[in-house]
Amino acid sequence: MRSEQEAARAIERYSDTVRRLCAVHLKNEADTEDIFQTVFLKYVLSSVSFESEEHEKAWFIRVTINACKDLLKGFFRRHAVPLDEVKECPAQPPPDYKDVWEAVFSLPQKYRDVVYLHYFEEYTAPQISRILGKNVNTVYTLLTRSKQMLREKLGGGYDYE
Repeated sequence: MRSEQEAARAIERYSDTVRRLCAVHLKNEADTEDIFQTVFLKYVLSSVSFESEEHEKAWFIRVTINACKDLLKGFFRRHAVPLDEVKECPAQPPPDYKDVWEAVFSLPQKYRDVVYLHYFEEYTAPQISRILGKNVNTVYTLLTRSKQMLREKLGGGYDYE
């Protein structure tokens, strides 16, 4: 079990990454908060020793992605009806690049993961391959295909490099 200081340091260092990953996967603030707490609870209870900060960050990313997938596979999640289908909610104020975020969110999960890690967390393809457990060439292929999908969705007016 980790100390309170270690937990506070980890939350300070990785909270933004965990929240953004949850938002990309879950698209729901309440579920994001649940997974956020779950990930840091696993960290506190974990006895894993990390080789470096990068190893620790990769651990947080992997645990967050797995927790999101587990939540999405759950029985209640598959049989629930979203509230926005039941009642129209007022629109949120449009943040910068809202159309880009929506296009990224609309990508299939395997593309969304690599796009997020590459463009928002600034990982290289070899680093992404280690984090996701995929072949490096597969990551390059997923990035290429996702860029093409985004160009089609956004009308080709954006530069993704």
